[in-house]
Amino acid sequence: MKHWINQLRQKASVTAPLFITEGTRQPLWTPRQYDTLAEEGYQKNIVVYRCVSLIARGVASVPWHLYRDDTRLEDHPLLKLLQHPNPQQSLSCFMEAMTSYLLLAGNVYIEAVIPQSEPLELYLLRPDRVRIIPGVTGIPEAFEYTLGGRKMRIPVDMLNGKSRILHIKSFNPLNDWYGMSPIEAAAHAIDQHNAVASHNLSLLQNGGRPSGALQFRPGQNGETLSEEQRQNLRHELREAVEGTHNSGRTLIMEGDFEWKEMGLSPKDLDFIEGKYLSAREIAQVYGVPPMLVGVPGDSTFSNYKEARYHLWEDTILPYLEMMKGELNQWLMPFYGKGLYLTYDTDSIPALAPKREVLWGKIEKASFLTINEKRSLVGYPPIPNGDRLE
Repeated sequence: MKHWINQLRQKASVTAPLFITEGTRQPLWTPRQYDTLAEEGYQKNIVVYRCVSLIARGVASVPWHLYRDDTRLEDHPLLKLLQHPNPQQSLSCFMEAMTSYLLLAGNVYIEAVIPQSEPLELYLLRPDRVRIIPGVTGIPEAFEYTLGGRKMRIPVDMLNGKSRILHIKSFNPLNDWYGMSPIEAAAHAIDQHNAVASHNLSLLQNGGRPSGALQFRPGQNGETLSEEQRQNLRHELREAVEGTHNSGRTLIMEGDFEWKEMGLSPKDLDFIEGKYLSAREIAQVYGVPPMLVGVPGDSTFSNYKEARYHLWEDTILPYLEMMKGELNQWLMPFYGKGLYLTYDTDSIPALAPKREVLWGKIEKASFLTINEKRSLVGYPPIPNGDRLE
């Protein structure tokens, strides 16, 4: 025991003790409520839904390969695990859900079922059900999963940080344990976009009529409406004009009345342009070209094809790189040395222009042999290919 403690002290960062405060070894709550972020930002906002879907389905469409040194393996237990992570999900569904959790919560938790020495199945855990228990070395001591009042604690090896749980998180400048959701950065734009949509729906449900007041002009003798008459008038107005089923209905009333509009019109509030502006801001947070989320008037990209290329180059590929690094660091030790996972960019249609430019440059390179050119584009050598053209 004493030897183990000494090893921990030697491996720990000199700043690790500062992470441990009052309440050590207790689960830390996430800084924001995941269910609120998911409901308001994803389920009730079409721009966030579109951005998350574009990125997540893009990541899920890319095939993965396993290599030992420089040799691609066609048959390996890890490949079988990835193709069928668990009985409920295929690889594409698993990758889509994993990316969506990262884009909504800023955190992803993957549990490996390890009956013996190698993982048998992989499961995604809902981020709001997982709590991190800080460790004395600056890495988690354990992960606590809570569901229906029951708790399960999954330990972490304090010497090497290995665990049956893989935690992938985005950068958070104000929290050492949890990632930051992109929805937090786009919160104001999402609220504005949702407010405009709610206003337009309320206006439509009222037959497109703005808020206002019915002004009664007193007669020659100064008569005014009694309280009973006001209540009856309100009731008649509701029955006659409120709701979409009364849209365009003519109202006939006795007396000297005049309608005074109280609210600003959508044109006065510039709702339409404000809605497009908030949609652009949400798309920028997620790294999605506004053209791909249906925002008109955006001339940053000359066409849809170019916008898709930039989505892959600037957003989806960096996410794939993050996942590749995390999966390699977590899974490879279970299967031995010399193995590494990577994804196949040649199968991505949106990146075809980039490949065409690269292949064109290789083809024109007079200082390369035929086999050197073939090697650069992923083809095997041929006889008599070690000569210049």
